[in-house]
Parts: sequence; structure tokens; C-alpha cells
Amino acid sequence: MQKALIYFTLGTILSFLINYFFISSENIALDIFYAIAFGLAWGLSYYLDTPKFTLVQKLLSSFAAMGLLVLAGTAIFNLELAIPAILKFSTVFVAYYLIASFRGSKSLRK
Repeated sequence: MQKALIYFTLGTILSFLINYFFISSENIALDIFYAIAFGLAWGLSYYLDTPKFTLVQKLLSSFAAMGLLVLAGTAIFNLELAIPAILKFSTVFVAYYLIASFRGSKSLRK
């Protein structure tokens, strides 16, 4: 759990810095929201990357996280601005497991 929180924190900070210095959307709250979505994807992917979670549990967890991102993004901003957070989340989540699938252990933890 501690490493998953570290992945979340580092992913959030790295994503925020990249968005802030290179993309510059001029809306700091939106940059923070997108960074949290990115960090959440890395942290959740790492946390779920154990044999104790079935594929169905991993899928349901990712859909639940995306649902929370939609609700939070719509409440804070609007639906148009919440959608890119879901795209960032799902891209990172899928990329994590795609990279893991090339390993013999099917996990990036081992």
C-alpha cells in the first residue's frame, strides 16, 4: 500500500510539473485535477497488480475510479473538462498492464 501511495504521489507531481511547465493550460486547478487522475492511475494500477485481485475486480476498480473522476470533474468544472481526466486515467491504466503483459510474471512488481 505504501508503494502504491508513492506511485500516486510521484505520478501526480510529475504530471503536474509537465502540464504546468510545458503545456500550460492557464488553469492551475485543472492542471492539478489532471495530475491527480494520472497519479491515481499509476497508484491504483500498482496496487491492483497482485494475484489476489481477479481481472473482474481490477476492471470494476478502474471503472469505479473513472466514475469518481467524472463526478468530481463535473462538480468542480464541467463534463467537457472532466473527460480528458478519464482519458488520461484509462490510458495510463491500460499502458501499465500492457507493459506488464510482456513480462514473464505478468506483473511489474516482480
